[in-house]
Amino acid sequence: MSPFSAPLRFSFLDRSRTRQGHDAPQALRDTVALARTVEDLGYHRFWVSEHHSVPGVAGSAPTVLAAAVAAATSTVRVGTGGVMLPNHRPFVVAEQFGVLASLFPGRIDMGLGRSVGFTDGVRKALGRDKQDARAFAGQLAELLGWLDGTQQAHPGVHARPAEGLRIPPYVLATGEGAALAAAAGLPLVVGDLRTREKLVRAVDGYRTAFRPSAWADEPYVIVSGTVAVAGSEEEARRLLLPEAWAMAYSRTHGTFPPLAPAGEIENRTMTDRERGFFESGLRGHLAGTGDRVAAGLEQLVEETGADEVMVTTSTHDRAALVDSLTRLARLAGLTAPGTTAPEGGVHSRG
Repeated sequence: MSPFSAPLRFSFLDRSRTRQGHDAPQALRDTVALARTVEDLGYHRFWVSEHHSVPGVAGSAPTVLAAAVAAATSTVRVGTGGVMLPNHRPFVVAEQFGVLASLFPGRIDMGLGRSVGFTDGVRKALGRDKQDARAFAGQLAELLGWLDGTQQAHPGVHARPAEGLRIPPYVLATGEGAALAAAAGLPLVVGDLRTREKLVRAVDGYRTAFRPSAWADEPYVIVSGTVAVAGSEEEARRLLLPEAWAMAYSRTHGTFPPLAPAGEIENRTMTDRERGFFESGLRGHLAGTGDRVAAGLEQLVEETGADEVMVTTSTHDRAALVDSLTRLARLAGLTAPGTTAPEGGVHSRG
């Protein structure tokens, strides 16, 4: 029997993590290959992310990567998780998504975030500073105006071919960002699962303040976080080790490295400070056998009323990652297009 009391969509966010022994171009090719697997398993969306000057992440141009993913797939929705709007001109973002939506009609999602470049050097290279994040509400309104043809700041200028296209926008945020999504009447994407109380507060506030808009009649919540399913608790834990160590290393050495094999990490001698960050990075995720993950997902959905769960899992072993996604698809009763869900499974909506 399905652990969920109502139909629930499952999607996947890939951050194009580089792996030890492989270069960044391989990481991007791996993302495209993984998208085909995710589509075959019946997931609803496949999103890619935006990071700049991070040694361990290859995905720096999400709209470009989304185009490659969409070209390699045929049914899964493709989007960005997300384009960081403070880093870009809304007019250019509208044009880029207009091209995507024209080439792949009915399949493109526009996920938008509020973050600016992570370091002073990156922000300078982007021509931005920390204060630009405060302009998100105005940038969002301008971007939506380019799409629906209502922007008035630049008379006679049109974002072609975007104007008039229905490109679903989503806001990636918590706290103040969730309030902005509610005010604009847009769907909300929230994470991370380790800050559950903050996440629930953001969702509750979003639903209370939501104003229907031309983009959405009612609130829609996607909860995103790390999920790892395996045949044993130990195998699931090993899936989490590479990302936990990368986070610990970044906190103690100032750079985010490629993902290392789990066995190498298990044999590593860590300083007390590294060990503290490492153990912290292993906590709060949904990881374990199918029964344990199902129980955790059921609790998450009950607490948040989520309409959709967007899974993200970064690990060195790609075969183990595919196995985890396959187990989760079976657990949720996902079906590939044109097939029938197993008895008792949860049907993916839309």
